[in-house]
Amino acid sequence: MSRRAAIAGTGSALPPRRVTNEELARTVDTSDEWIVERTGIRARHIAGEGETTATLATEAARKALAAAGMDASAIDLIVLATATPDQTFPATATKVQDALGIRDCVAFDVAAVCSGFLYALSVAESMIRGGGSTNALVIGAETFSRILDWEDRATCVLFGDGAGAVVLTPAEDGRGVLSTALHADGRHNQLLYVDGGPSTTGTVGKLRMKGSEVFRHAVVNLAAVLEEAIGKAGLSVADVDWVVPHQANRRILDATARKLGLPPERVVITVDEHANTSAASVPLALDVAVRDGRIKRGDLVVLEAMGGGFTWGAAVARY
Repeated sequence: MSRRAAIAGTGSALPPRRVTNEELARTVDTSDEWIVERTGIRARHIAGEGETTATLATEAARKALAAAGMDASAIDLIVLATATPDQTFPATATKVQDALGIRDCVAFDVAAVCSGFLYALSVAESMIRGGGSTNALVIGAETFSRILDWEDRATCVLFGDGAGAVVLTPAEDGRGVLSTALHADGRHNQLLYVDGGPSTTGTVGKLRMKGSEVFRHAVVNLAAVLEEAIGKAGLSVADVDWVVPHQANRRILDATARKLGLPPERVVITVDEHANTSAASVPLALDVAVRDGRIKRGDLVVLEAMGGGFTWGAAVARY
């Protein structure tokens, strides 16, 4: 029998070090005014010594488990979305598994860059709905500061580090993930990518981006996938209580909302304080809005993201 996967708890983690635009401007040819005008970003958090994607993911997972009132031993699936794993292998998800003291479960990483959390959520939701899993941790975690070119003012000001997590459990009370929609188009590889890899250069590489082209694709793709996911759930934009978007750029968020006719007050915005945390941005923003009381039980929430690849996706959930 088919069952839904519901969000039982959320959690997030940020490195303690908060870097403002003014601090960046001391080492990069930029200014607070330039960054805010073009992106809406005012600060970001940067991982320090001993802080990794796995440590941030583990902290977020622990908070999500606490919010769900669940012990880690009940988890039988961990899907971790990241483009900045601790190691090429094994999966960072297995490091989180070990840190949580889970002796046996399914654990693997998903690589879809900024859309990673939507991909991971869809995989975990499918496994719960099909009976292959009971309780899952879905995590988005990144340390993008480790792959930035800190001399490239067009990209280094845009990103930050962090993690977000949700616990998914079976539900039959109307709550849960109602629909997902995922896409990819590899023709646009060179618009947003990292110029390294184990099988090409043997190095980690640095992030490269053609911002104006990414912006153009993002507005079109995100509006379309939002409408697709909402339609698959048999709903309309008017039914949506909250949109939790990928926090890439305030201008993209505003343009997408206008294209859909969404009131700006129904869009959760954290890009000003967190910058773009890639796969972590959607679950991180979701946790912020849950914990400050904006998102309440029973609310209809739409999650969406687009990232390098290009990949993009959306999910509709009754929280």
